[in-house]
Amino acid sequence: MKKNKKHQKDKVETPGVRVLMTGNEAIGEAAVRAGCDLYAGYPITPQNELTAYMARRMVEETRVFIQSESEIAAISMVFGASAAGARAMTSSSSPGISLKQEGISYMAACKLPGVIVNIMRGGPGLGNIAPSQADYFQATKGGGHGDYHIIVLGPSSVQEAVELTMLSFDLSDRYRVPAMILGDGILGQMMEPVVIPRMMSKDFRNKNAAKKDWALTGASGRDPNVIKSLLLKPGALEKFNQQLQDTYSDISRKETRFEAFLCNDAEVILVAYGTSSRIARAAVKSLRKKDIKAGLFRPITLWPFPSKELKGFAAKSKGLFVVEMSAGQMVEDVRLAIEGKAAVYFHGRTGGGVPTQEEIESFVAKHLKGKESR
Repeated sequence: MKKNKKHQKDKVETPGVRVLMTGNEAIGEAAVRAGCDLYAGYPITPQNELTAYMARRMVEETRVFIQSESEIAAISMVFGASAAGARAMTSSSSPGISLKQEGISYMAACKLPGVIVNIMRGGPGLGNIAPSQADYFQATKGGGHGDYHIIVLGPSSVQEAVELTMLSFDLSDRYRVPAMILGDGILGQMMEPVVIPRMMSKDFRNKNAAKKDWALTGASGRDPNVIKSLLLKPGALEKFNQQLQDTYSDISRKETRFEAFLCNDAEVILVAYGTSSRIARAAVKSLRKKDIKAGLFRPITLWPFPSKELKGFAAKSKGLFVVEMSAGQMVEDVRLAIEGKAAVYFHGRTGGGVPTQEEIESFVAKHLKGKESR
């Protein structure tokens, strides 16, 4: 048994080798390779494996791991480490992320980078430990108080979770905005083969990463830096908020990401993200075999949402069919994006329910038949 464990570790630490990992573990390894200096978290299903993985790997890399006394403490530790210039990360699942919202708002207000992972579970309340996508509003609309956004990335595979986790650290540092990986219980628990990237050295990171001349690293030889969110002078907070909005506009222009699968000639476009998009992709392939020209539009950045790109495809379609594991959240961004250019239909499962390929195909066929009868 010990030999097998060592062999697994050796494979993980060799770049370019395909390794079978759960989504939770892969996200943890990606964070380590991206140069995460501190991880602070508190256990909750279905993301416990991520915390457990970091407990081992961060110690192996002589970095900081803290199992905090609460979710509120965890996000506060991330705040403090980030303020000192460290790459910091926390993770949780839906109820735990709710507890972190005040801290995330404070990080946004202080222009502090940091990575938050949400492996969503069924809700509201404690709900259950089944997969869900019902935290979309919370993530993309600013789950805490005030006018702010965070970058939200929605992976649909374990490999993409690795890539987007590493990207999230870079984007967060570049724009000084918190970033979130929005996954779900299926993504966190399932195992897939992944290629783990090379470990980022500190020298490489220091050379290529955004310079953190704002960090609280001691004021020897320079004026003191100040990080705060309390701005009481009349007009000061409004001026600062406008600076934040300018940053968000810059992110929206430069960092929108999406995948368009068979959309160029599609008359029917399914719109889904994360786990739902995997099932929708299978439905698209099946519908094509039934002579229905279907395509899949998959937002990868959930904020900023790829509105312009979706609107372009919508104008040539007979309708958009949105599939989510929620009562309907992303569908609102879809409707706003296309500005009435096409009909929008919604199919959702809640409380841990997962849509099937057959459900999606029936959902599309039903509405296409209804349109033809009219």
